[in-house]
Amino acid sequence: MEGNIVEAAEAVKGAIALIGYGLAAVGPGIGIGIVVGNAITAMARQPEMAGTVRTTMFLGIAFTEALALIGFVLFFIA
Repeated sequence: MEGNIVEAAEAVKGAIALIGYGLAAVGPGIGIGIVVGNAITAMARQPEMAGTVRTTMFLGIAFTEALALIGFVLFFIA
């Protein structure tokens, strides 16, 4: 009886971690969309700054993607 409870608790813990990672991936996805959208707008307004804006955009994407990777690591730790 007690073994079944422990197994059920572990299964629920894994399911909650999976849902948590899914939610953690939504935020960076939205963030990357905002960063790229604003970069495209900036490049359209000032084409001469496209190189600088592109570099800054890729830095923003990298930092935002790091959040998703942290969530992925926490999924395995939990």
